Amino acid sequence: MSSGANCNTVVNQMDSRQLWFTNPFEIEIREQQLDAPSSHHLLIRNLYSAVSAGTELLVFRGQLPENMALDANLTALANEDIAYPLRYGYACVGEIEQVGSDIDDSLIGEIVFSFQPHGSHFSCALNEVIPVPSGIDPKAAVFLANMETAVNLLHDGNPRIGSRVVVIGQGIVGLIVSSLLAKHPLSGVFALDSIDTRRIWAKNSGVDEVFSPQSEAELAELKERLQLSDDHGGADVVYELSGNPDALNVAIELCGYSGRIVVGSWYGAKSSKINLGGHFHRNRIEIISSQVSSIAPDLSGRWDKQRRFEVAWEMIKRCQPEQFITHCLPFDSAKEAYELLDNSPQEALQVVFEYEI
Repeated sequence: MSSGANCNTVVNQMDSRQLWFTNPFEIEIREQQLDAPSSHHLLIRNLYSAVSAGTELLVFRGQLPENMALDANLTALANEDIAYPLRYGYACVGEIEQVGSDIDDSLIGEIVFSFQPHGSHFSCALNEVIPVPSGIDPKAAVFLANMETAVNLLHDGNPRIGSRVVVIGQGIVGLIVSSLLAKHPLSGVFALDSIDTRRIWAKNSGVDEVFSPQSEAELAELKERLQLSDDHGGADVVYELSGNPDALNVAIELCGYSGRIVVGSWYGAKSSKINLGGHFHRNRIEIISSQVSSIAPDLSGRWDKQRRFEVAWEMIKRCQPEQFITHCLPFDSAKEAYELLDNSPQEALQVVFEYEI
């Protein structure tokens, strides 16, 4: 996306309706007047924004850790402290409505993705938007952030041909990771989730078997499938994506000698007792954090954010994550959306806000 002289565009102020978390379990939609975009900025009319059932539920429930920035790696949130009232969200797809004087007005009408909080309109710099490739529906494009996360998780886990891989947690990121792994030449991809509807989604995404972590019988069956009691048995890679720190103990139980546990969950203020004796200590198990804001050091010589985004767009075309949208709700129903995710996770997988067109 390039910029250039703009001689004809008339720019105006715009009222934006914005979602604010005002206290735990309380939200408001407030109106904020946005100024006409400055010389290198754009004004975007939102079409869709995706709700992160992981991080945003931590915000909604008041489970965020104190004394840290909300997300220092996203420009739109970099100066936001974790204190109410606050805005959040990071997966918006909209249409460019106005451009600043130094930006080519031929960009007006383009569909773009941006890491922005939920709201009907937003203003941002040109370098803060990512053009949506032709052939990708705007509803599918809201999954760019989750797909980039999934690509990063596979990079960090580095599953090799013939590996046995377990994915704990089949929320939207877990399902996308499972979908990507199902396309790999692995010996087995096994998914765990306590919610039966998500186990069905996982099976449909192509995993070999699904299990409930709450069933001792099913966990015993999984350990048998992983050949855990045999020499060279156990999972080669375990992805912990449930958002529940207690799941780390399950991951340790399932991991084989010198296996890798990749933690993609952000637990916020939640903590748990982790058993680092016995099986963990004797088996040289590696636990690493996977966070999409940066490139892993061993890849940074060949990979950058742009290359990873290109792969993420291609994976959106192949995996069609829009199939995981269970609720597309009007923006005015935001409170209903968070209560649905909080109280009925068996019904709501991916919630998307739809803005008036």
